[in-house]
Amino acid sequence: MASEDEQVQARIAEQASEWFVANDEAPLGAQQSAALVAWLRASPVHVKEFLGVAAIARDLHAVGTDPECSVDAVLARARAEEQHGVQSLRSRVSAALRNSRSFRWQSAVIATTVVGIAGLGLLLWHLRPTGAVPVAEEFATQHFQTRHGEQRTYRLADDSLLRLNTDSAATVRYSPKERLIVLTSGEADFEVSHEPKRAFRVLAGPAEVVDLGTRFEVRLMPESAVVTVVAGRVAVEPATTPGNSVTGSAVHSPTQSVQLSANQQISVIEGQWPARPITIDAERATAWLHRQIAFDHEPLSHVAAEFNRYASKPIEITAPGLRDLEVSGVFSTDDPEEFLAFLRSLEGVRVEVTPTRIRVSHR
Repeated sequence: MASEDEQVQARIAEQASEWFVANDEAPLGAQQSAALVAWLRASPVHVKEFLGVAAIARDLHAVGTDPECSVDAVLARARAEEQHGVQSLRSRVSAALRNSRSFRWQSAVIATTVVGIAGLGLLLWHLRPTGAVPVAEEFATQHFQTRHGEQRTYRLADDSLLRLNTDSAATVRYSPKERLIVLTSGEADFEVSHEPKRAFRVLAGPAEVVDLGTRFEVRLMPESAVVTVVAGRVAVEPATTPGNSVTGSAVHSPTQSVQLSANQQISVIEGQWPARPITIDAERATAWLHRQIAFDHEPLSHVAAEFNRYASKPIEITAPGLRDLEVSGVFSTDDPEEFLAFLRSLEGVRVEVTPTRIRVSHR
């Protein structure tokens, strides 16, 4: 069985090949070229594998002139010399090419070309394979994650913005046909760069969201997914892939989708569809983007649960009668003392701070 390092190397080689052949029908557009640049900058290994694939493509283009360097002969040598374990495409085929007496390795020339070329799209156009090669579904996969109490903003390859709230994780995968984000935990805000020919799709638990030119957020709950639209429109429908794996492609059912516009929110629960959107204050719902949480006559149990998403010491309500106490206000997630002072101001409420937690009880 291949080691983890060998599997990673093989995957990088596969991605390099996918990037190279993706321009078979036409040069990469500006957004896809930006994604390729981001992939190359991620690691010197990416550059090495990409140069290797480019060199193989050039040499294979000229193999027809020598019987010993025919495509069949090269592939036969590659198969014969394949060792146990995982080897990259570049290492296997280049080894077979080097055994051909007419072989001329051109890595230096290609390296110079890569450095001097004005645009990556032009480079790929000149080096693309002459045969029809299927374009791989996946260009590059990235994983983003925040720790407890942490919030981060990421600018994606297509210029969209991904904002992750506390304890959140998302996987981003771009292909020529779509931009796919899988939210596996927590909460995310999306400010989407418009691309009419490439859909922006978010999978979160039981929900699937397709952007229609907007800014929206998705929160993954234990039993549901909550979608809130800040601006523009989205289409929401039940997720078609159980578990929302990043593999495979979901089959959309437009007749089942519900469209939401600004200041609308919908909760999607497994097995309960269709769902009805409600009207909300989107700015209040997305107050976390300003390091705040806002409440309007909400039970203290819910307010405490929200604070516990950020606080280093969890709030514990020890008096059952206080759980339904309604609370309103806007509080900073970075200043728990502000919220504790508010609780102490409530009639009949006692707040005790211990080294490990905050207990709220009757006075």
